[in-house]
Amino acid sequence: MTAPPLADPPARRVPQLVLVLMGVSGSGKSTLALELQRVLGWKFQEGDDLHPPANVEKMRAGRPLDDADRLPWLQAVARWIDERLAAGEPGIVTCSNLKRAYRDITVGARPGVRLVFLKGDEAVIHRRVARRQHHYMPPSLLRSQFETLEEPGGDEHPIVVTAGRPPPQTAAEVVRRLADPGR
Repeated sequence: MTAPPLADPPARRVPQLVLVLMGVSGSGKSTLALELQRVLGWKFQEGDDLHPPANVEKMRAGRPLDDADRLPWLQAVARWIDERLAAGEPGIVTCSNLKRAYRDITVGARPGVRLVFLKGDEAVIHRRVARRQHHYMPPSLLRSQFETLEEPGGDEHPIVVTAGRPPPQTAAEVVRRLADPGR
């Protein structure tokens, strides 16, 4: 007895894009990115790894970054995205992208780039951040991230998902929405 043919999985119908996963620290960007990387097989760049050392030290000291601090980091994220696009390769990158002005730098009007916003409740995310070990973003800075956050508008065409759900469920939702944009 032969097995019935498999239905076309949504991951096969996802166009070659660069996904930019945004949200406050602790919203699950990296965890979701790793799950999407597993499902799609795309290159993944942890955006936090692109921070200049001075930014990392400032955050470790419990001081929030300002726009001047963030600019070289955002430009590094944008370079990574542009490299993928120039090579015709899909990719996944994490970046808090808290303000519209930041997203104008990283996403802008680039064709082939899609924003995924992990939206979550501050209390839930605070608990997650408080449980983290060995991360330079202390829980004391989370409030400043929520104060800075400008949720993406409809004109940015974000895929909005709920932070804190199991990563396989969230990744499946993102993949379905990418494969069938009308849903």
